[in-house]
Amino acid sequence: MSILGLKKKQPKTFKVKVITMDAEMEFSCEVKWKGKDLFDLVCRTIGLREAWFFGLRYIVKDTYAWLKPDKRVLDQEVPKDSPITFHFLAKFFPEKVEDELVQEITQHLFFLQVKKQILDEEIFCSPEASVLLASYAVQAKYGDYDPNFHKPGFLAQDELLPKRVLMQYQMTADMWEEKITAWYAEHRNITRDEAEMEYLKIAQDLEMYGVSYFSITQNKRDTELLLGVDAQGLHIYSPNNKLSPNKSFPWSGIRNISYSEKEFTIKPLDKKMEVFKFYSSQLRVNKLILQLCIGNHDLFMRRRKVDSIEVQQMKAQAKEEKARKKIERQILAREKQMREDAERAKEEMERRLFQLQDEARMANEALLRSEETADLLAEKAQIAEEEAKLLAHKAAEAEQDRQRLEVTALKTKEEKRLMEQKMREAEHMAVKLVEQSERRLKEADHLKQDLNEAKDAERRAKQKLVEITKTTYPLLAAYSSPPPPAGPESVDLPADMSSSMRLDFKDSDMKRLSMEIERERLEYMEKSKHLQDQLKELKSEIESLKLEEQQQAGIYSHRSYAEPPYIPHSNRNSAYMAQMAFYEEV
Repeated sequence: MSILGLKKKQPKTFKVKVITMDAEMEFSCEVKWKGKDLFDLVCRTIGLREAWFFGLRYIVKDTYAWLKPDKRVLDQEVPKDSPITFHFLAKFFPEKVEDELVQEITQHLFFLQVKKQILDEEIFCSPEASVLLASYAVQAKYGDYDPNFHKPGFLAQDELLPKRVLMQYQMTADMWEEKITAWYAEHRNITRDEAEMEYLKIAQDLEMYGVSYFSITQNKRDTELLLGVDAQGLHIYSPNNKLSPNKSFPWSGIRNISYSEKEFTIKPLDKKMEVFKFYSSQLRVNKLILQLCIGNHDLFMRRRKVDSIEVQQMKAQAKEEKARKKIERQILAREKQMREDAERAKEEMERRLFQLQDEARMANEALLRSEETADLLAEKAQIAEEEAKLLAHKAAEAEQDRQRLEVTALKTKEEKRLMEQKMREAEHMAVKLVEQSERRLKEADHLKQDLNEAKDAERRAKQKLVEITKTTYPLLAAYSSPPPPAGPESVDLPADMSSSMRLDFKDSDMKRLSMEIERERLEYMEKSKHLQDQLKELKSEIESLKLEEQQQAGIYSHRSYAEPPYIPHSNRNSAYMAQMAFYEEV
């Protein structure tokens, strides 16, 4: 019985799944829990204190509804699924996010929800504003831009721009990424919560931000309109224009909103203004409109009052938390800077160490090379010393050769001078011989002329003698007896006898002259032969001297001696040969 009693006393529960903008949670709820119990559990779980902006939304048929806090969960029109799914979303939006959103978790949830609404095109955003908002979203996700880490293509998996914007321009994903990165690089040193707040500051100025739209009709004509409910008041739109309202009713100008079945009545605070009525066909939608109007109006009035103690504490704590985080960020930035400086110093030290190691290695290699070079230079010095000794020995030998050659050159000069003198003497003698031969030729010509004259006279005398002999032969026979001795008186001989005596005299002179010419010719030939022998001997000596000079020029090419003048043998003996030819002819 006790066990059965315990089982009966255990409360009945049901499963609930709550989906926030960045997480999913499951809870086991008691059957008797009201909507406020579940809502408070979720707020405690995620650490949210600014709960008045949020609510639990669920889907019912073709529309959505918000979980009522003062009514049991299971008594509402929630889905019968298990677990029951709720979405934890912002139900009301602040007028100024920077003044009303205190907690970072509140800012983060608003940031995620508004970002999703922009990407789903529930909030219209121009392309320029979309790129700027995307750059802040990237800053909130990735932190400061680092070109070494954030390489091209790092945003390829992120959804950052509405599809309408992507389709509006013919640009590639890389081109959009380049545009977003250009803005992203300018958001350096902005923290995540600051980037999200900047995102919300830009988004809150968009026309469709925080507006909940409902289809309505006006009067009995069934003119279709749109009703917009936001933090500022109520707005009436045309069905095809959600950006510019046709008529607006700010919360400060509304005196009362009444609801009766399908009819809504807006009574302005100014009694002179006309009461505005509109109709909504769905009862569930009408209840939702009324909830949103009441909630937004309450927040509107709350903003104009002094903050509650709870809000003041939250703001004070948030301020302290921001100051603390700012100090922490400063300390972190300083530590980061110090770490970066230390890393740079470390890299510089490592670079310097590598450089010193390289320098040391190069110095060692240079030392080894210098030692090898020193050994090589020592060997070269030894070789050079030996070569110097050898060269000194050769220089001494060359000096001796030079001195010997100088002596030889002096002797050669002297011999050359003597040879030149002999040659001059030989030339002088040759000139003399030529002159003598010429003189002898002239004498020979005269003698030849005299000889010819003598021959002519002899011929004439012989002819005359023959004539006389023929005429005087009888007379000679008569006087064949010896003549009487001559007396003291001289006897004149006949003319023919005196001529015959002269003839005999000339023959003897001719023989004597011929003998003298023959003797002189022999003497001249002996002298010419002796002179020719001397010239041959002189020529052989000149040839030997030339050979010696050529050998000396092979040793010392810079020492050269002029060859003594040489008179061709044929020129020297031309006169002699001519004279010999004349003598042979004679």
